[in-house]
Amino acid sequence: MSQTLRSPTPMDFARPLKAAIAGRVVALFNDRSRGEAPVPRRPDGLFGPHSVAWRVHGDVAAMMVGGISSLLLQMLHPAVLAGVWDHSNFRTDMQGRLRRTARFIALTTYGGREEAEAVIRRVRYIHDRVGGTLPGGTPYAANDPALLAWVHVTEATSFLNAWRRYVEPRMPPADQDRYFAEMAQVARALGAAPVPTDRAGAWRLMESYRPRLRVDQRTREVRSLVLKTATADLLAAQVQALGNQAAIDLLPEWARRLHGLPNPLLVRPFVRAGTLGVAQTLRWAFR
Repeated sequence: MSQTLRSPTPMDFARPLKAAIAGRVVALFNDRSRGEAPVPRRPDGLFGPHSVAWRVHGDVAAMMVGGISSLLLQMLHPAVLAGVWDHSNFRTDMQGRLRRTARFIALTTYGGREEAEAVIRRVRYIHDRVGGTLPGGTPYAANDPALLAWVHVTEATSFLNAWRRYVEPRMPPADQDRYFAEMAQVARALGAAPVPTDRAGAWRLMESYRPRLRVDQRTREVRSLVLKTATADLLAAQVQALGNQAAIDLLPEWARRLHGLPNPLLVRPFVRAGTLGVAQTLRWAFR
């Protein structure tokens, strides 16, 4: 009996490309040398499948842009910067640092409750051993509730802003408030205080920190490493450079001015359109 040969479909040609893109993204966020794999989504975690956190944290491109933007905000606080400067191998392993942060978010968002609580305990254990003295002589400690609150509010605000810009521009205000209320669970478990539970509270908290923020030579060095394209792959480097510019564009205007980072008005539409195109490609690859 003869077999009828099937003509290849567009999906047949697309499948290897989708697998290649998805594989590179998975490798970016998971250390395969340590046996890490994507965190399975479990309904018995801190939030569950109907939460806003599941929605917001599920878009790779928005999380990458929001994550870089949050780092640029966080390093403006001298004590947060000192913790990175004094107790981190960021100069030689910035990718590893970013990967560990991404895994913490994945485990607390999508992992089971015991996984989320275990990684929170591990981070608290690390924070308890991080402290020192600022260049001016003021002591700092990573487990300071106010420092943890700054890290939390900049991270949550940046993730939500990136989601709204590149995924859901008409996100209902009630869902935005609910996102902050959900993320407050993780912040409190880490020891942060005060912790906002809605958009207005997050805005007020960020504004209250502004008099303490500054930029010096150490800030500029850390910033250059965060924004450095760390790959010889030309296409990947171009995508990373686009993501970095999108993260700068996402910053509040006062934070861009403090950093001295340009955000030319004429370039913004191209940055946003290009980032949206990358985001749509990544969503297609993971469907």
